[in-house]
Formats: sequence, structure tokens, C-alpha cells
Amino acid sequence: MNRITDAIKHLIIINVILFFVPQLLKLDLTNVLALHFPKNEHFGFWQYLTHIFMHGSFAHILFNMYGLWAFGTPLEKMWGRKKFLFFFFSAGIGAGLIYTMVNYYQFNGIYEHFINAGLNNSEIISILESGETNDSRVVENITQEQFNKITSLFNTPAVGASGAVYGVLVAFGLYFKEAKLALIFFPVPIAAKYFIPVMILGDLFFGMTKYSVGNIAHFAHIGGALIGFLLAYYWKQNQFKIH
Repeated sequence: MNRITDAIKHLIIINVILFFVPQLLKLDLTNVLALHFPKNEHFGFWQYLTHIFMHGSFAHILFNMYGLWAFGTPLEKMWGRKKFLFFFFSAGIGAGLIYTMVNYYQFNGIYEHFINAGLNNSEIISILESGETNDSRVVENITQEQFNKITSLFNTPAVGASGAVYGVLVAFGLYFKEAKLALIFFPVPIAAKYFIPVMILGDLFFGMTKYSVGNIAHFAHIGGALIGFLLAYYWKQNQFKIH
């Protein structure tokens, strides 16, 4: 069994503290630390960092911390603490930025329908904050599906280290291609070089279709995986080069 390394140990401790202590104190930090949509009044730039340490359920934090330990340990041993932490936070922050970009694209597509229906920005924001309206301009020009989508984008904050962990997972796959991995619901071991691309393609499929199960930020996973791949690939290609 892998001995827990320093950076991973401290990351897990911080995540566990921020999950359990606010619950014990009956303190809701969601509006401050979770990643909100930029037009939401609770949005803050620091949330691209702090959302990494917030989790929505015990299962959520359990799977993320297990993934961080299982796939991050060999990377920290190989790279060292400082380089691993740089990688982890780069993937996590990058995941949040890409997630926001995708949400902004989807948001603006529907927002234009509100503008074309004759509403101004303050009216639209007020409607989105309330999550409901009887305004005839909205009822006649915006479908229920569009309304549900834009209110969800506006009001639902993102939490979790999943994006950063996906970056770690991709880096693990680049350096340990033949390592055998398995899922609980598909317990047959598969080499990392096949397993990880399938997981990412699954997120891409669910993120672009209506078949997603639960409130999962698929594009945050993809964003973290992309940043993790670019950084790990660059390091792998250049680690033996002398400048």
C-alpha cells in the first residue's frame, strides 16, 4: 500500500476540514468558496481556487480524495512536493476556467433570446435570481427547457477537486501507461492508456448530451484533464533535455 506523501496528505486534510467543520458549526460557506457563474452576485475570482476544497457529499469527497491518493502518490514521488502542487492547482484552476467558458457560451446563447424578447439586463438578472417569472415576454419567447438551463447555469455553483483529480489521472496515465485500473461497476482491470481516454470521452459525451446522471460538471472534468495532459506531456517530453 502506498505511503501517503506530504502534499497529498495536506491536501486531503484541508479538504476534510472544509467538509466536516462547517457542518459541525452549521456554517454554509457555499456563497463564499464555491465557484459561481460570473454574473451571479456571489461570484469571486478566488473561487477558482477555493472551489477545489469544497464538496457536496461524503461520497463526492471520498472518491476525489481516493483518486488524489491513488493516482497522485506516484506522481508526487516522481516530481516532488512543489512540482506536484503546482500541477494540481494548475489543473484545478484550469478546470474552473474552462468550465466557466463553456457555461458562458451556453448562457449567452439563451440570454440573446431574452434580449430579443425585449428584456434589459437588470430584468433578466432579476428573473434569473428568482428562478421564476410570469412575464409574458419570457413565457412567449423562451421555452421551459431554455429557462431551466439558463437559471441552472446562473444559480448552480461548482464544487469539488474533480477537475484537479482528472488532471492527476491523465498525468498518471501518461507516465504509467500499462498500470491496470478498474471501476467498481466494471471491475475488469484495463491498462491506463485505454481506461483514461474512455473516461474522458464519457464525460465529453455526457457533457454534450442530455444523458448525464446527476448534477455533474463534466466540462470541469474535461478542463482539468486537458490542462493536466498539456502540462504533464510537456514535462515528460522535456525532462531529460539540457538547456
